[in-house]
Amino acid sequence: MEKALSGIRVLDFTRLYAGPFCTMLLGDLGADVVKVEAPGGDPIRHQGPPFHGGHSMSYLAVNRNKRSIVLDMKSAEGRATAHRLALRADVIVENFRPDVMPRLGLGYEELAARNPGLVYAAMSGLGADGPDRDKGAFDLTIQAEGGYMSITGERDGAPIKLGTSAFDLICGQYAMGAIVTALFARARTGKGQRVETSLLEGQVSFLVDAAMEWLIGGTVRGKWGSEHAAQVPYKAFQTSDGWLVIAAGMQKLFEAFLQVIGRTDLLADVRFATLAARVANRDAVHDVLDAEVRRHQTAALHAALEHANVPCALVNDIRSVFEHRQVLHRGMRQEVQHPGYGRISMVGPAVKYSGFDVAADWRAPPNLGEDQDAVLRDWLTDAAHAA
Repeated sequence: MEKALSGIRVLDFTRLYAGPFCTMLLGDLGADVVKVEAPGGDPIRHQGPPFHGGHSMSYLAVNRNKRSIVLDMKSAEGRATAHRLALRADVIVENFRPDVMPRLGLGYEELAARNPGLVYAAMSGLGADGPDRDKGAFDLTIQAEGGYMSITGERDGAPIKLGTSAFDLICGQYAMGAIVTALFARARTGKGQRVETSLLEGQVSFLVDAAMEWLIGGTVRGKWGSEHAAQVPYKAFQTSDGWLVIAAGMQKLFEAFLQVIGRTDLLADVRFATLAARVANRDAVHDVLDAEVRRHQTAALHAALEHANVPCALVNDIRSVFEHRQVLHRGMRQEVQHPGYGRISMVGPAVKYSGFDVAADWRAPPNLGEDQDAVLRDWLTDAAHAA
């Protein structure tokens, strides 16, 4: 079946990570995404090594299902072409500082006056207005400024960022959801609108219960490593030959865990008897359990805990993830082909649809400017005839 966004034209002025992730998700759903690049290309193309086919891994990760054109926005001709394309777009996505697009004649108000159905998505570091609207941001700086690094890492350790640029991607997901919502509203009203989000707002929204602890209880959460603030035991344990995550804080799970390791006698100790007691005495509890778990091999303990229905997991590296039977079964590894640099693997879609195959006909990330003539012909020829 036809994909949900087939026929939707997206003019993508974004670069780096958050914006391109957003527009890739739109392209996955069938939108015609045209990536507008400066003559040197999106800076993320050159972020490396490693490279494949002249592209960085970061570029390849967030730019499938797009067509690339090059416009020199410093020239009158480039700005004029961008303006003509914008009047033909259903969606524009940009992640510049707030003053850039209006200065280029591509602000929402100017374009919406002639293209009233336009959905215009603006993404920024800290938000489109307010005292810090003009500050730039990267995922790292946002994780610091928005509080996440203060709750990430071992209890007495240095602040740690997450292992990928997660809040770039979260900002992109929020923007994608807002765009689809605005398109749904347009289908009912005939009118487009401007939507906007930022790395900061996306990150703050992900503070969830840590935020509530402060907002309601006045408690500032610290770092817990792999532990849980209100469940014990719930963390990564070192075994005799590796690591195993065990989530056995709830009483029935804890008792089953003790049965597996042969230490049900610990239930007679008041420090171990209830969840509240274990939370209050977590260091003493961990001293005992750490020593017990280190007596076991990872695979054997993992199998025994799974048999006892105690939640646990191997700490897989990236290679192991993409060899995982469930990851493969769910289509989280896909293959795409590019005529220039060949066949590459991609991360598959996180959401599946019963009405269409979201991964059908995916295209590899484009070379710089490879679709210039085709895009100008497809988007502008009928407009020129109408004029």
